[in-house]
Amino acid sequence: MAKKNKERILIKLSGESLMGKGKYGIELSTVDKLSKNIQSLRKENLEICIVIGGGNIFRGLAASAKGMDRANADYMGMLATVMNSLALQNSLEKIGLDTRVMSAFPIQSVCETYIRRRAIRHMQKNRIVICAAGTGNPYFSTDTAAALRAAELDCSYIYKATQVDGIYDKDPKKFRKAKKYPSISYTTYLSKNLAVMDSAAISIARENRIPIRIFSILEKNCLKKVYNNELKFSEIR
Repeated sequence: MAKKNKERILIKLSGESLMGKGKYGIELSTVDKLSKNIQSLRKENLEICIVIGGGNIFRGLAASAKGMDRANADYMGMLATVMNSLALQNSLEKIGLDTRVMSAFPIQSVCETYIRRRAIRHMQKNRIVICAAGTGNPYFSTDTAAALRAAELDCSYIYKATQVDGIYDKDPKKFRKAKKYPSISYTTYLSKNLAVMDSAAISIARENRIPIRIFSILEKNCLKKVYNNELKFSEIR
């Protein structure tokens, strides 16, 4: 594989981060704010790839729990991530950032099919790569897809943007005395069965020694601030 030109970071975004104050769907003004956040990080002269969830449109696991075939439900969830990826691509390109959406399964009319070497080449040409459709397989979350892509693409870090400012032993929105972990090992995270990212994603990151930084997406310019250690975050390593 060709040597990295610059430091490479994978950003994992939830589908919910695109819906703003709504209960579902995509709020374009929120996507535009997110794009400016990414632009701010891009100015640090990094190579960037992104994985987006689809929970703002369709949750395969939730549909499966209600009786839908799990594989079909997961495929629908993957298609939701493609919609989110195209929305983010449109917003990023409006502010002058060159991007490529790459789907884990072929949808040639709207985006490229994910090929590892091509994705690396895009980033080396200063394009932001948005990896859509998860792993392309049912039964795997987009968190697992993020860890897989980070390993494949030789990323230095995974940035996991959430609705809270780090990792807690319980939901801080429900429990005032929830304990925050500024830093935690992969093994301890798995043994405590914490829920910020699923165990498959953590295992891939551990095997490939990729640190994961968890922080609040609600903070202005959070991506750049995390990169420059100007914002408090939790780290799994």
